[in-house]
Amino acid sequence: MVDNLFFRLEPLSKNNVVAAMRVVIRIGGSVAASPPNPELIRRYAELITDLRDKGHEIAVVVGGGKPARDFIKLAQELGLSEREQDEIAISVSRLLAQTLAMKIGGYEWKNIPTSIDEAAKTLRERSIVVMGGVKPGMTTDTVAALLASEIGAELIIKASDQEGIYTRDPRKYPDAEKLDETSFDELEKMLAENKHKAGIHQIIDPEALRILKEKRIKTIVVNGFKPENILLAINGVKIGTVIR
Repeated sequence: MVDNLFFRLEPLSKNNVVAAMRVVIRIGGSVAASPPNPELIRRYAELITDLRDKGHEIAVVVGGGKPARDFIKLAQELGLSEREQDEIAISVSRLLAQTLAMKIGGYEWKNIPTSIDEAAKTLRERSIVVMGGVKPGMTTDTVAALLASEIGAELIIKASDQEGIYTRDPRKYPDAEKLDETSFDELEKMLAENKHKAGIHQIIDPEALRILKEKRIKTIVVNGFKPENILLAINGVKIGTVIR
Protein backbone atom coordinates (compact mmCIF):
# COMPACT_ATOMS: atom_id res chain seq x y z
CA MET A 1 0.00 0.00 0.00
CA VAL A 2 1.08 3.60 -0.46
CA ASP A 3 2.46 5.32 2.65
CA ASN A 4 2.25 8.96 3.70
CA LEU A 5 0.65 10.22 0.50
CA PHE A 6 -1.61 12.69 2.24
CA PHE A 7 -1.57 15.47 4.79
CA ARG A 8 -4.53 16.74 6.78
CA LEU A 9 -6.22 19.63 5.02
CA GLU A 10 -6.52 23.04 6.67
CA PRO A 11 -9.90 24.81 6.91
CA LEU A 12 -11.07 26.40 3.67
CA SER A 13 -11.28 29.89 5.09
CA LYS A 14 -12.32 31.83 8.16
CA ASN A 15 -15.78 32.31 6.68
CA ASN A 16 -16.51 28.64 5.99
CA VAL A 17 -18.16 26.55 8.66
CA VAL A 18 -16.97 23.23 7.24
CA ALA A 19 -13.25 22.55 6.93
CA ALA A 20 -12.00 20.80 3.82
CA MET A 21 -12.39 17.06 4.13
CA ARG A 22 -11.25 13.89 2.45
CA VAL A 23 -14.42 11.98 1.63
CA VAL A 24 -15.23 8.70 -0.10
CA ILE A 25 -18.56 8.73 -1.93
CA ARG A 26 -19.90 5.29 -2.72
CA ILE A 27 -22.55 5.65 -5.44
CA GLY A 28 -24.69 2.54 -5.49
CA GLY A 29 -25.36 1.00 -8.86
CA SER A 30 -29.01 0.82 -7.83
CA VAL A 31 -28.99 4.63 -7.90
CA ALA A 32 -27.10 5.67 -11.03
CA ALA A 33 -27.30 2.53 -13.13
CA SER A 34 -30.61 0.72 -12.61
CA PRO A 35 -31.27 1.81 -15.32
CA PRO A 36 -28.39 4.20 -16.20
CA ASN A 37 -29.59 7.73 -15.45
CA PRO A 38 -27.81 10.44 -17.48
CA GLU A 39 -29.39 13.35 -15.59
CA LEU A 40 -28.37 11.90 -12.22
CA ILE A 41 -24.83 11.21 -13.44
CA ARG A 42 -24.65 14.80 -14.69
CA ARG A 43 -25.76 16.12 -11.29
CA TYR A 44 -23.18 13.97 -9.51
CA ALA A 45 -20.45 15.26 -11.83
CA GLU A 46 -21.43 18.85 -10.99
CA LEU A 47 -21.58 18.10 -7.26
CA ILE A 48 -18.19 16.38 -7.20
CA THR A 49 -16.57 19.21 -9.15
CA ASP A 50 -18.11 21.78 -6.82
CA LEU A 51 -16.87 19.92 -3.74
CA ARG A 52 -13.34 19.80 -5.20
CA ASP A 53 -13.52 23.54 -5.94
CA LYS A 54 -14.42 24.10 -2.28
CA GLY A 55 -11.19 22.36 -1.26
CA HIS A 56 -12.45 18.87 -0.50
CA GLU A 57 -10.71 15.76 -1.80
CA ILE A 58 -13.31 13.39 -3.23
CA ALA A 59 -12.86 9.70 -3.99
CA VAL A 60 -15.83 8.11 -5.76
CA VAL A 61 -16.53 4.39 -6.04
CA VAL A 62 -19.32 3.41 -8.45
CA GLY A 63 -21.26 0.16 -8.31
CA GLY A 64 -22.53 -1.85 -11.26
CA GLY A 65 -26.18 -2.15 -10.21
CA LYS A 66 -28.70 -3.98 -12.37
CA PRO A 67 -26.52 -3.96 -15.52
CA ALA A 68 -23.84 -5.85 -13.59
CA ARG A 69 -26.39 -8.29 -12.17
CA ASP A 70 -27.82 -8.84 -15.67
CA PHE A 71 -24.36 -9.75 -16.96
CA ILE A 72 -23.78 -11.99 -13.94
CA LYS A 73 -26.98 -13.85 -14.81
CA LEU A 74 -25.80 -14.17 -18.41
CA ALA A 75 -22.46 -15.53 -17.19
CA GLN A 76 -24.23 -18.01 -14.90
CA GLU A 77 -26.37 -19.27 -17.79
CA LEU A 78 -23.20 -19.73 -19.82
CA GLY A 79 -21.73 -21.81 -17.01
CA LEU A 80 -18.98 -19.36 -16.09
CA SER A 81 -17.39 -19.65 -12.65
CA GLU A 82 -18.14 -17.19 -9.85
CA ARG A 83 -14.70 -15.64 -10.34
CA GLU A 84 -15.51 -15.08 -14.02
CA GLN A 85 -18.91 -13.65 -13.08
CA ASP A 86 -17.17 -11.21 -10.74
CA GLU A 87 -14.75 -10.12 -13.48
CA ILE A 88 -17.67 -9.26 -15.74
CA ALA A 89 -19.41 -7.29 -12.98
CA ILE A 90 -16.18 -5.39 -12.31
CA SER A 91 -15.98 -4.42 -15.99
CA VAL A 92 -19.51 -3.01 -15.83
CA SER A 93 -18.73 -0.94 -12.72
CA ARG A 94 -15.60 0.43 -14.38
CA LEU A 95 -17.57 1.39 -17.48
CA LEU A 96 -20.00 3.39 -15.33
CA ALA A 97 -17.09 4.94 -13.43
CA GLN A 98 -15.43 5.88 -16.72
CA THR A 99 -18.63 7.59 -17.86
CA LEU A 100 -18.77 9.71 -14.70
CA ALA A 101 -15.03 10.44 -14.76
CA MET A 102 -15.10 11.70 -18.34
CA LYS A 103 -18.13 13.83 -17.60
CA ILE A 104 -16.06 15.48 -14.85
CA GLY A 105 -12.64 15.69 -16.48
CA GLY A 106 -13.07 14.97 -20.18
CA TYR A 107 -11.32 12.38 -22.33
CA GLU A 108 -8.07 12.72 -20.39
CA TRP A 109 -9.84 11.04 -17.47
CA LYS A 110 -10.78 7.95 -19.50
CA ASN A 111 -8.39 5.64 -17.63
CA ILE A 112 -10.01 4.32 -14.44
CA PRO A 113 -7.81 3.13 -11.55
CA THR A 114 -7.75 -0.64 -11.17
CA SER A 115 -6.14 -0.77 -7.72
CA ILE A 116 -6.33 1.05 -4.39
CA ASP A 117 -2.76 2.32 -4.79
CA GLU A 118 -3.48 3.72 -8.24
CA ALA A 119 -6.64 5.41 -6.96
CA ALA A 120 -4.73 7.01 -4.08
CA LYS A 121 -2.11 8.35 -6.51
CA THR A 122 -4.80 9.78 -8.81
CA LEU A 123 -6.53 11.47 -5.88
CA ARG A 124 -3.28 13.10 -4.83
CA GLU A 125 -2.80 14.48 -8.35
CA ARG A 126 -6.37 15.64 -9.11
CA SER A 127 -8.19 15.87 -5.76
CA ILE A 128 -10.83 13.69 -7.45
CA VAL A 129 -10.72 10.02 -8.34
CA VAL A 130 -13.50 7.86 -9.76
CA MET A 131 -13.24 4.08 -9.82
CA GLY A 132 -15.28 0.89 -9.96
CA GLY A 133 -14.40 -2.63 -8.86
CA VAL A 134 -10.90 -3.95 -8.30
CA LYS A 135 -10.78 -7.74 -8.22
CA PRO A 136 -13.01 -10.82 -7.93
CA GLY A 137 -14.32 -11.55 -4.45
CA MET A 138 -14.42 -7.87 -3.53
CA THR A 139 -17.52 -5.69 -3.85
CA THR A 140 -17.40 -1.96 -4.50
CA ASP A 141 -18.49 -1.47 -0.87
CA THR A 142 -15.25 -3.15 0.17
CA VAL A 143 -13.28 -1.12 -2.38
CA ALA A 144 -14.71 2.06 -0.83
CA ALA A 145 -13.80 0.90 2.69
CA LEU A 146 -10.23 -0.02 1.70
CA LEU A 147 -9.75 3.23 -0.19
CA ALA A 148 -11.05 5.25 2.77
CA SER A 149 -8.59 3.46 5.04
CA GLU A 150 -5.68 3.98 2.64
CA ILE A 151 -6.21 7.72 2.11
CA GLY A 152 -7.23 8.51 5.69
CA ALA A 153 -10.74 9.65 4.76
CA GLU A 154 -12.73 11.32 7.51
CA LEU A 155 -16.03 10.11 6.11
CA ILE A 156 -17.69 7.63 3.76
CA ILE A 157 -21.06 8.55 2.32
CA LYS A 158 -23.02 5.77 0.66
CA ALA A 159 -25.57 7.02 -1.86
CA SER A 160 -28.17 4.25 -1.76
CA ASP A 161 -31.66 3.59 -3.10
CA GLN A 162 -33.13 4.03 0.40
CA GLU A 163 -33.39 6.92 2.84
CA GLY A 164 -30.94 5.21 5.16
CA ILE A 165 -30.78 1.96 7.10
CA TYR A 166 -33.98 0.34 8.34
CA THR A 167 -34.74 -2.25 10.98
CA ARG A 168 -35.92 -4.51 8.13
CA ASP A 169 -36.04 -4.28 4.36
CA PRO A 170 -38.62 -1.49 3.77
CA ARG A 171 -39.38 -2.88 0.31
CA LYS A 172 -40.75 -6.04 1.91
CA TYR A 173 -41.96 -4.84 5.32
CA PRO A 174 -44.16 -1.71 5.54
CA ASP A 175 -43.56 -1.53 9.30
CA ALA A 176 -39.77 -1.22 8.90
CA GLU A 177 -38.37 1.74 10.84
CA LYS A 178 -35.56 3.98 9.64
CA LEU A 179 -32.61 4.32 12.01
CA ASP A 180 -31.10 7.78 12.45
CA GLU A 181 -27.96 6.23 13.91
CA THR A 182 -26.58 2.76 14.53
CA SER A 183 -23.31 1.08 15.47
CA PHE A 184 -21.12 -1.19 13.37
CA ASP A 185 -21.84 -4.00 15.85
CA GLU A 186 -25.61 -3.62 15.54
CA LEU A 187 -25.49 -3.41 11.76
CA GLU A 188 -23.40 -6.56 11.61
CA LYS A 189 -26.23 -8.45 13.32
CA MET A 190 -28.77 -7.15 10.81
CA LEU A 191 -27.06 -8.29 7.60
CA ALA A 192 -28.85 -11.03 5.71
CA GLU A 193 -25.66 -12.23 4.00
CA ASN A 194 -22.44 -12.64 5.97
CA LYS A 195 -20.06 -13.42 3.12
CA HIS A 196 -19.39 -12.28 -0.42
CA LYS A 197 -21.08 -13.74 -3.45
CA ALA A 198 -21.31 -12.42 -7.00
CA GLY A 199 -24.08 -9.84 -7.31
CA ILE A 200 -24.64 -9.45 -3.55
CA HIS A 201 -27.14 -6.65 -2.96
CA GLN A 202 -27.70 -5.32 0.54
CA ILE A 203 -27.24 -2.00 2.32
CA ILE A 204 -23.54 -2.63 3.07
CA ASP A 205 -21.42 -5.60 2.09
CA PRO A 206 -20.35 -7.72 5.13
CA GLU A 207 -16.61 -7.55 4.35
CA ALA A 208 -16.80 -3.77 3.95
CA LEU A 209 -18.55 -3.56 7.30
CA ARG A 210 -15.75 -5.52 8.96
CA ILE A 211 -13.18 -3.07 7.58
CA LEU A 212 -15.20 -0.02 8.63
CA LYS A 213 -15.65 -1.48 12.09
CA GLU A 214 -11.93 -2.21 12.47
CA LYS A 215 -10.83 1.22 11.19
CA ARG A 216 -13.71 3.11 12.86
CA ILE A 217 -14.50 5.14 9.74
CA LYS A 218 -17.66 7.19 10.15
CA THR A 219 -20.17 6.21 7.49
CA ILE A 220 -23.45 7.84 6.47
CA VAL A 221 -26.05 6.13 4.28
CA VAL A 222 -28.30 8.57 2.39
CA ASN A 223 -30.83 8.62 -0.43
CA GLY A 224 -28.60 8.82 -3.49
CA PHE A 225 -31.34 9.91 -5.87
CA LYS A 226 -30.87 13.36 -4.31
CA PRO A 227 -27.17 14.25 -4.81
CA GLU A 228 -27.64 17.29 -2.56
CA ASN A 229 -27.83 14.80 0.33
CA ILE A 230 -24.08 14.27 -0.11
CA LEU A 231 -23.46 17.96 0.50
CA LEU A 232 -25.79 17.98 3.50
CA ALA A 233 -23.93 15.03 5.04
CA ILE A 234 -20.55 16.69 4.53
CA ASN A 235 -21.90 19.86 6.11
CA GLY A 236 -22.96 17.94 9.20
CA VAL A 237 -26.70 18.13 8.63
CA LYS A 238 -28.62 15.27 10.26
CA ILE A 239 -29.64 13.07 7.33
CA GLY A 240 -29.85 9.40 6.45
CA THR A 241 -28.32 6.96 8.90
CA VAL A 242 -25.00 7.51 10.64
CA ILE A 243 -22.90 4.43 11.45
CA ARG A 244 -20.07 4.71 13.93
